[in-house]
Amino acid sequence: MMNNRFLKVAQDGHFFDKHKKVLVAVSGGKDSMNLLHLLFRLQKELEINLGLVHVNHKQRPEADQEEEYLRNWAREQELPFYSTAFTDSFSEQKARKFRYQFFQKVMQEEGYSALVTAHHADDQAETIFMRLLRGSRWMHLSGIQAVQKFADGELIRPLLSFSKTELEDLFHFEDESNDSLIYFRNRVRHAYLPLMQQENPQFSKQLLEFGKEQHLLHQALLDLSAGIDLTNLQVFRQQTEAVQYVLLQLYLEKFPDLQLSKSQFDMVMAILRTKANYRHKLKSGYYLIKDYERFSITKILPQTDTFSESYMIKSEGIVEIGRFLVSLNQPLEGAQQVINLEPDKPILIRKRQAGDTILLHQVNKKLRRLFIDKKISQTRREEPIVVEQDGKIYGILDIAISDLSKSLKNDIIKATLYIKMKE
Repeated sequence: MMNNRFLKVAQDGHFFDKHKKVLVAVSGGKDSMNLLHLLFRLQKELEINLGLVHVNHKQRPEADQEEEYLRNWAREQELPFYSTAFTDSFSEQKARKFRYQFFQKVMQEEGYSALVTAHHADDQAETIFMRLLRGSRWMHLSGIQAVQKFADGELIRPLLSFSKTELEDLFHFEDESNDSLIYFRNRVRHAYLPLMQQENPQFSKQLLEFGKEQHLLHQALLDLSAGIDLTNLQVFRQQTEAVQYVLLQLYLEKFPDLQLSKSQFDMVMAILRTKANYRHKLKSGYYLIKDYERFSITKILPQTDTFSESYMIKSEGIVEIGRFLVSLNQPLEGAQQVINLEPDKPILIRKRQAGDTILLHQVNKKLRRLFIDKKISQTRREEPIVVEQDGKIYGILDIAISDLSKSLKNDIIKATLYIKMKE
């Protein structure tokens, strides 16, 4: 009986050992209704308390009726029910992002530690095949994981070892859009996989085996690399190119929202192998930070309490230079200076040098003379920091802005440097 098999899989997998409040995502289709009824029947054995969460995508006339049915069912069973509506222009990607953001919100606000979805073995085979077609990196070819971190808890998929044909024929709603070949997954399900199975009837089964092998290979690499300090550049460069490739892939797994393309990945690898003291903006707010000894990927650029001789700004973002926050093209709230520069040219932040001059009121004035005229205190004169581009000084942090900068103020195409004293 399905109940007993499901209970054994859940207990052997220790899916709910750490969870009391469990949120189950229910669409109203056959898969999620099977999952809902299994969990409802086995609440006592699994020692869990259920809540239902539903997203009404508003794509069909029946959508409101389905939501009302689920709401009433939850009320009859005395289970909490949470729902919301998707009102944006529809796409698979946007709808999925919206769903999981709502699931996370409910979990955090209502104290659920687990979210459960109804993905099964057929979904797994489709996902692996879709990732192959899209050219995903090897580590993503293991498919969907039964348990993974999500929100402040876990996302659990207890039906992954069951095929759709094994599910009970319970009351459910049919979604006609599941047959539309507009959507990529539907083309895989109704066209591509059946074609492959004409060549090999076991094709879907072999996709699942391939995914399992990929998962084992991935875990083996994690185990073997556990003792390697891969952000240590000396250690990293001692490895063969093949090992470097794997180590960087494993490191990037720490940043699930940073999906680098192959060309971006190759660029990062080239920087690690050849360049020193490098900061590069990647995507999704992430930066690659590299010095002579180590590298890291971070959304927060490291603090620099003391400023050395110079620093080259080559990409957008906020950096700390001495006692200043300096941001290229990203406004800083409360910025004390705004310096305009030529676009697409390197910007050098450096200490004052002998003979430096700045153009003020159409006169090139030596910095020493400027400090005297402006009655700059001796403390502020000790380590003035200048902004240079193409060998010309556009500003002195916290002291002056050149005519060169002011002449660019109204240009539509320009680079803008925002400067703020650290608190």
